[in-house]
Amino acid sequence: MIFHLLVLITIYAILSISLNLAVGVTGLFNLGHAAFFGIGAYTSALLNMAGVPFWLALLAGVCMASLIAFLIGLPTLRLVGDYLAVATMGLGEIARAVFKNWISVTRGPMGLPGIPHASLFGFAFDSFAKFLALSAACLGIVYILAETLIRSPFGRVLKGIREDEIAVQALGKNSFWFKMWSLVISAGIAGLAGSLFAHYMGFIDPSSFGMWLTFFILLIIMLGGLGNNLGAVVGAVIFVVVREGLRFVGLPPAIAAPLQQLLFGVLLIVMTIFAPRGLIPERKAVTRYKVNAEDRGPD
Repeated sequence: MIFHLLVLITIYAILSISLNLAVGVTGLFNLGHAAFFGIGAYTSALLNMAGVPFWLALLAGVCMASLIAFLIGLPTLRLVGDYLAVATMGLGEIARAVFKNWISVTRGPMGLPGIPHASLFGFAFDSFAKFLALSAACLGIVYILAETLIRSPFGRVLKGIREDEIAVQALGKNSFWFKMWSLVISAGIAGLAGSLFAHYMGFIDPSSFGMWLTFFILLIIMLGGLGNNLGAVVGAVIFVVVREGLRFVGLPPAIAAPLQQLLFGVLLIVMTIFAPRGLIPERKAVTRYKVNAEDRGPD
């Protein structure tokens, strides 16, 4: 049970970091993030089942999610605020409909069983501990890359777009392509999480990639602190422990599911009132100006 929880925590932490890049850092109100998670999962699973090596199937899942994000971003990233949220929400529902109705490929509502274990250069990650090592390594790489990106000049432009896009454009930056790269990178990381999820669970179906998943990850990054990758990881730990822990209490499903939603709702309300910036708020850059005595002018 412990290893299972830890694996899920690492997968959802990767997914949370990916959404945090788009929503928390860039300010893109993306409500279709579950689609990229599902695209990565189905692409990797189908290719691996067809005989493609795991690492290549995983890479294909990342690239496919990024490609779809690029194609979707061309018309939608010129929208702002609520319009972007509605457009991306439609993307999520379209993706779920494709997973459900393309029966010849995805098996539709019956799901895709028999997904092989992850394996790399002949070494199979066929136990909880082995897969935890793989998923933890992926989380570490994603975390370092995301932190490097955010602290770079590129990341500072993304934060500028979040705060005031018009000001960024006035400085000569093409905000559209910065937002595009943010969405594409975010989707690629989500595709990586989806690939890991598919090969860990061994079975996926369209219900795993519904709108609820995007809201679940949104709650995670809001709890941890928007724009903060460490907060995304901490939020993933809390939510996965609460969510999965209720399954082992022994309550019937008719009670456990509503209780889970109630706890998440109460937690969100409490955080909104007492810690609106999350458990680990983003540190705002402060510029200190040193004024010399001769520059102060006459008193």
